Amino acid sequence: MVAFETPEELVELMNGRGGEAYFGEPVTVLEHCLQSAYYAREANSSPALLVAALLHDVGHLLHEAGEDIADLGIDTHHEELGNQLLGKYLPAAVTEPIRLHVAAKRYLCFADTAYRDALSPSSVLSLELQGGPMSAEEAESFLALPFARAAIALRHWDDEAKVPGLSVPDTGTYLPLLRTLWR
Repeated sequence: MVAFETPEELVELMNGRGGEAYFGEPVTVLEHCLQSAYYAREANSSPALLVAALLHDVGHLLHEAGEDIADLGIDTHHEELGNQLLGKYLPAAVTEPIRLHVAAKRYLCFADTAYRDALSPSSVLSLELQGGPMSAEEAESFLALPFARAAIALRHWDDEAKVPGLSVPDTGTYLPLLRTLWR
Protein backbone atom coordinates (compact mmCIF):
# COMPACT_ATOMS: atom_id res chain seq x y z
CA MET A 1 0.00 0.00 0.00
CA VAL A 2 1.19 3.50 -0.83
CA ALA A 3 2.08 5.73 2.12
CA PHE A 4 2.27 9.49 2.30
CA GLU A 5 4.01 11.86 4.63
CA THR A 6 2.23 14.97 3.38
CA PRO A 7 -0.94 15.98 1.56
CA GLU A 8 1.31 17.28 -1.22
CA GLU A 9 2.34 13.69 -1.96
CA LEU A 10 -1.30 12.68 -2.25
CA VAL A 11 -1.95 15.55 -4.66
CA GLU A 12 1.14 14.47 -6.61
CA LEU A 13 -0.37 10.97 -6.96
CA MET A 14 -3.62 12.46 -8.21
CA ASN A 15 -1.87 14.73 -10.70
CA GLY A 16 0.50 11.97 -11.83
CA ARG A 17 -1.87 9.04 -12.20
CA GLY A 18 -5.18 10.86 -12.46
CA GLY A 19 -4.80 11.58 -16.15
CA GLU A 20 -5.84 8.01 -16.92
CA ALA A 21 -9.23 7.34 -18.49
CA TYR A 22 -12.07 6.99 -16.02
CA PHE A 23 -13.52 3.55 -16.71
CA GLY A 24 -15.64 4.21 -19.77
CA GLU A 25 -16.59 7.78 -18.84
CA PRO A 26 -15.77 10.84 -21.00
CA VAL A 27 -13.37 12.32 -18.38
CA THR A 28 -10.15 11.28 -16.66
CA VAL A 29 -10.04 10.16 -13.03
CA LEU A 30 -8.53 13.51 -12.07
CA GLU A 31 -11.14 15.51 -13.98
CA HIS A 32 -13.85 13.43 -12.31
CA CYS A 33 -12.46 14.02 -8.81
CA LEU A 34 -12.00 17.74 -9.40
CA GLN A 35 -15.52 18.06 -10.77
CA SER A 36 -16.92 16.22 -7.74
CA ALA A 37 -15.09 18.66 -5.46
CA TYR A 38 -16.39 21.56 -7.53
CA TYR A 39 -19.99 20.40 -7.09
CA ALA A 40 -19.43 19.91 -3.35
CA ARG A 41 -18.04 23.43 -3.14
CA GLU A 42 -21.00 24.82 -5.08
CA ALA A 43 -23.33 23.08 -2.59
CA ASN A 44 -21.53 24.77 0.33
CA SER A 45 -20.67 21.40 1.82
CA SER A 46 -18.55 21.07 4.95
CA PRO A 47 -14.77 21.17 4.49
CA ALA A 48 -14.54 17.45 5.28
CA LEU A 49 -17.19 16.53 2.71
CA LEU A 50 -15.53 18.76 0.12
CA VAL A 51 -12.27 16.85 0.65
CA ALA A 52 -14.18 13.55 0.51
CA ALA A 53 -15.59 14.60 -2.87
CA LEU A 54 -12.10 15.43 -4.10
CA LEU A 55 -10.60 12.13 -2.91
CA HIS A 56 -13.52 9.72 -3.29
CA ASP A 57 -11.98 7.83 -6.21
CA VAL A 58 -8.33 7.91 -5.16
CA GLY A 59 -8.65 4.14 -4.71
CA HIS A 60 -8.75 3.84 -8.51
CA LEU A 61 -5.19 5.22 -8.54
CA LEU A 62 -3.93 2.61 -6.09
CA HIS A 63 -4.31 -0.51 -8.20
CA GLU A 64 -2.70 -1.48 -11.49
CA ALA A 65 -5.88 -2.80 -13.11
CA GLY A 66 -6.68 -1.24 -16.45
CA GLU A 67 -9.62 0.91 -17.50
CA ASP A 68 -11.50 -2.17 -18.70
CA ILE A 69 -11.36 -3.98 -15.34
CA ALA A 70 -15.16 -3.88 -14.87
CA ASP A 71 -15.61 -5.34 -18.36
CA LEU A 72 -13.61 -8.31 -17.08
CA GLY A 73 -16.09 -8.80 -14.25
CA ILE A 74 -13.78 -7.54 -11.50
CA ASP A 75 -14.66 -5.06 -8.76
CA THR A 76 -11.48 -3.42 -7.45
CA HIS A 77 -13.23 -2.25 -4.25
CA HIS A 78 -11.72 1.18 -4.82
CA GLU A 79 -13.76 2.64 -1.98
CA GLU A 80 -12.05 0.27 0.47
CA LEU A 81 -8.59 0.91 -1.03
CA GLY A 82 -9.12 4.64 -0.65
CA ASN A 83 -10.39 4.25 2.89
CA GLN A 84 -7.42 2.09 3.90
CA LEU A 85 -4.98 4.66 2.60
CA LEU A 86 -6.73 7.85 3.68
CA GLY A 87 -7.83 6.62 7.11
CA LYS A 88 -4.24 7.01 8.30
CA TYR A 89 -4.25 10.73 7.53
CA LEU A 90 -7.79 12.10 7.51
CA PRO A 91 -10.75 12.08 9.91
CA ALA A 92 -13.80 9.85 9.58
CA ALA A 93 -15.83 12.81 8.32
CA VAL A 94 -13.67 12.53 5.16
CA THR A 95 -13.04 8.80 4.92
CA GLU A 96 -16.44 7.38 5.81
CA PRO A 97 -18.34 9.12 2.98
CA ILE A 98 -15.59 7.83 0.67
CA ARG A 99 -15.93 4.30 2.04
CA LEU A 100 -19.72 4.49 1.72
CA HIS A 101 -20.10 6.15 -1.69
CA VAL A 102 -20.53 2.81 -3.47
CA ALA A 103 -23.10 1.71 -0.89
CA ALA A 104 -24.84 5.05 -1.46
CA LYS A 105 -25.18 4.20 -5.16
CA ARG A 106 -26.65 0.84 -4.25
CA TYR A 107 -29.03 2.55 -1.81
CA LEU A 108 -30.14 5.17 -4.34
CA CYS A 109 -30.81 2.45 -6.92
CA PHE A 110 -33.04 0.75 -4.36
CA ALA A 111 -34.82 3.94 -3.30
CA ASP A 112 -35.26 5.68 -6.65
CA THR A 113 -35.73 3.88 -9.97
CA ALA A 114 -35.28 7.19 -11.83
CA TYR A 115 -31.83 7.44 -10.27
CA ARG A 116 -30.91 3.98 -11.52
CA ASP A 117 -32.30 4.71 -14.97
CA ALA A 118 -30.07 7.80 -15.20
CA LEU A 119 -26.81 5.97 -14.44
CA SER A 120 -24.19 5.90 -17.15
CA PRO A 121 -23.55 2.51 -18.79
CA SER A 122 -20.25 2.25 -16.89
CA SER A 123 -22.01 2.90 -13.58
CA VAL A 124 -24.64 0.29 -14.39
CA LEU A 125 -21.90 -2.26 -15.05
CA SER A 126 -20.05 -1.44 -11.84
CA LEU A 127 -23.33 -1.49 -9.88
CA GLU A 128 -23.83 -5.13 -10.78
CA LEU A 129 -20.26 -5.96 -9.71
CA GLN A 130 -20.81 -4.05 -6.45
CA GLY A 131 -23.88 -6.07 -5.46
CA GLY A 132 -26.74 -4.39 -7.33
CA PRO A 133 -29.46 -2.33 -5.67
CA MET A 134 -29.81 -2.81 -1.92
CA SER A 135 -32.58 -4.83 -0.38
CA ALA A 136 -34.99 -3.09 2.00
CA GLU A 137 -33.07 -4.49 4.97
CA GLU A 138 -29.72 -3.34 3.59
CA ALA A 139 -31.16 0.11 2.90
CA GLU A 140 -32.43 0.43 6.46
CA SER A 141 -29.04 -0.59 7.85
CA PHE A 142 -27.23 1.79 5.50
CA LEU A 143 -29.36 4.78 6.49
CA ALA A 144 -28.59 4.10 10.16
CA LEU A 145 -24.86 4.66 9.56
CA PRO A 146 -23.46 7.98 10.85
CA PHE A 147 -22.16 9.18 7.46
CA ALA A 148 -24.86 7.73 5.18
CA ARG A 149 -26.39 11.11 4.31
CA ALA A 150 -22.96 12.57 3.53
CA ALA A 151 -22.23 9.56 1.30
CA ILE A 152 -25.53 10.10 -0.55
CA ALA A 153 -24.63 13.75 -1.20
CA LEU A 154 -21.17 12.67 -2.38
CA ARG A 155 -22.76 10.08 -4.65
CA HIS A 156 -24.86 12.70 -6.40
CA TRP A 157 -21.77 14.85 -7.07
CA ASP A 158 -19.97 11.72 -8.23
CA ASP A 159 -22.72 11.06 -10.77
CA GLU A 160 -22.67 14.66 -12.05
CA ALA A 161 -18.88 14.80 -12.39
CA LYS A 162 -18.54 13.41 -15.90
CA VAL A 163 -18.62 16.58 -18.01
CA PRO A 164 -15.91 16.75 -20.70
CA GLY A 165 -14.04 20.04 -20.70
CA LEU A 166 -15.69 21.53 -17.60
CA SER A 167 -13.43 24.23 -16.18
CA VAL A 168 -12.92 23.70 -12.43
CA PRO A 169 -10.22 24.60 -9.88
CA ASP A 170 -7.12 22.40 -9.88
CA THR A 171 -5.81 20.22 -7.05
CA GLY A 172 -3.63 23.01 -5.68
CA THR A 173 -6.77 24.91 -4.74
CA TYR A 174 -7.57 22.25 -2.17
CA LEU A 175 -4.11 21.89 -0.60
CA PRO A 176 -4.73 24.40 2.23
CA LEU A 177 -7.88 22.52 3.20
CA LEU A 178 -6.11 19.16 2.98
CA ARG A 179 -3.32 20.48 5.19
CA THR A 180 -5.88 21.60 7.77
CA LEU A 181 -7.52 18.17 7.96
CA TRP A 182 -4.30 16.10 7.66
CA ARG A 183 -3.11 14.39 10.85
